[in-house]
Amino acid sequence: METSSFSFPTNVLSGAGVIDRLRGMLPALGIHRPLVVTDAGLLSTEAYKKLAAALLPGEPDRDWFLHSDVQPNPTEANTRGAAELALAKGCDGVIGLGGGSALDAAKVCRILIKQPQLKLADYDWEADWSGLLPFIAVPTTAGTGSEVGRSGVVTPDGSDSKGMYFHPELLARCVFLDPELTTGLPAGLTAATGLDALTHCIESFTSPAFQPMCDGIALEGIRLIIRALPTAIADGADLDARGHMLVAAAMGGVAFQKDLGATHSLAHPLSAICGVHHGTANAICLPHVMRHNARQKPGVYRRIGIACGLDVVSCSDTDADELTVQFVDDFIRRCGMHTSLEEVGVKEEHIEALSDQAWLDPCHQTNPVPVSREDLKELFLKAL
Repeated sequence: METSSFSFPTNVLSGAGVIDRLRGMLPALGIHRPLVVTDAGLLSTEAYKKLAAALLPGEPDRDWFLHSDVQPNPTEANTRGAAELALAKGCDGVIGLGGGSALDAAKVCRILIKQPQLKLADYDWEADWSGLLPFIAVPTTAGTGSEVGRSGVVTPDGSDSKGMYFHPELLARCVFLDPELTTGLPAGLTAATGLDALTHCIESFTSPAFQPMCDGIALEGIRLIIRALPTAIADGADLDARGHMLVAAAMGGVAFQKDLGATHSLAHPLSAICGVHHGTANAICLPHVMRHNARQKPGVYRRIGIACGLDVVSCSDTDADELTVQFVDDFIRRCGMHTSLEEVGVKEEHIEALSDQAWLDPCHQTNPVPVSREDLKELFLKAL
């Protein structure tokens, strides 16, 4: 058996109303003056109001501080602004509130708090990053799994492509999965983020790396998403569906420490170059990548099909894959997602630049079958 390693150390609190326990947990984490990192769009939401209430006392005597300048695809300037505020106010911990962008910015700003002069382009993950400020993650979407991840995606200064900043010290000390904070998420974003989580689970399971614990987590994540996402889209106030989606998204985030696949190599430049929402990009590209993989590795999606509730145990490998891929394709459509890149503003003139960035993206290196730059270009064209 090949050598491997896996670790799932994050403390997770899950359930309606768990955010009310936030302030009581801060002293045990050594946090007395936290910085809250989020995006401006959340400030008028019930999610932010619930977090603020949990961090009493409120204005003007509060002992916590707010940085809300985080873009949908966070930049180095976003994270540096958070770091500068934390240093100016003497903050001793960071709370990330929001989707993947806010959580990633909150994680990465701690690097710049420790080394204020560092340019993210010069980041060295092998350096000593012990002693980063403790981090608490409070997701308001069920998709990225960033709350349980040990990396953050931020675009460094002077670059048009995203940078990934990895280190075990970036992990959250505690995660609050409170479905009451996600009930205001619109149906379209619920679908896009939920399908992002589905893509994480499918791609991590089919990655050839040996991590059986991740495989089991990914399969159960798929089962939960298939059951819960349609309800969460149709009835955003359904706390059971919202709660199951939060758990499934975190499971996807845990599972993809095993690595991902070609769908993510396509999705990353679609966000960086064309501004396509990451979950939407994954949803459009996933069926095309699955068909490509199934042609070269028959049977690769049989257990995915079983997790989806399909009767594919006794089918041939080819039939099991075909039924599974068609189910996933139909499921994405039932969630109301766009089905082509053209619908989200991608043009044929973008394909060469997209293909260049996709080829440089490391995710395809753990695709279940090897892909070339020409394969990635062809997948973009099929998705167009």
